[in-house]
Amino acid sequence: MQVLLLFFVACVSIGHSQAYSAYRDAQIIAEYKRQLILNHAKIARQLVHRANWASVGSISTNKIVKDYPMVNIISIDDNSLEGKSSGVIRFLLTDLDFTGPDWQNNNKVTFLFTDEQTLNCKNANKDPMEPTCARVIISGQVKKLPKDEPSYTPALNTFIARHPAAAKWIKEHNFYLCELDIQNIFVLDFYGGPHQVNASDYYAIKI
Repeated sequence: MQVLLLFFVACVSIGHSQAYSAYRDAQIIAEYKRQLILNHAKIARQLVHRANWASVGSISTNKIVKDYPMVNIISIDDNSLEGKSSGVIRFLLTDLDFTGPDWQNNNKVTFLFTDEQTLNCKNANKDPMEPTCARVIISGQVKKLPKDEPSYTPALNTFIARHPAAAKWIKEHNFYLCELDIQNIFVLDFYGGPHQVNASDYYAIKI
């Protein structure tokens, strides 16, 4: 709205002064487009922060479906030590599950988040497949966090605070803490196709 108001004021000013500045018009349009990009980045951050889990795709190493796309449900957390959204997607993996062996063979994964995970779309009478039921698709590489780093234990404790059952998983099934090294973000929140969001814009958002 602020950008549209700026555009209106600029038009009125032009009308009074009878002057025209193509450069100024280009600036206003560029700023408007920039705000749209930031809005998509904000939607991505909000969906990630509200979600307790993600659908995660990988390239299967399972001999029955080798090289087929594999999908899994992975619990996630993006909280900082202060309990606020950081945008950093952390998760636990084990080599006893699908995703653990897959990423070690071909380190390419994709996380899907949708507004339907919190039933916002259902409550608004939107079908989950409608573009207006916002979703974000984040692709990247798995980064296994070293246990000897000072940040490991605080990050793990933050994850367990959100997913208390994880304490048992770690003890009994050798789960290890990872985070996603984001390579690409697509946001679909309206008709007209997905919007690409840079990781730097995604992390810069404050929510």
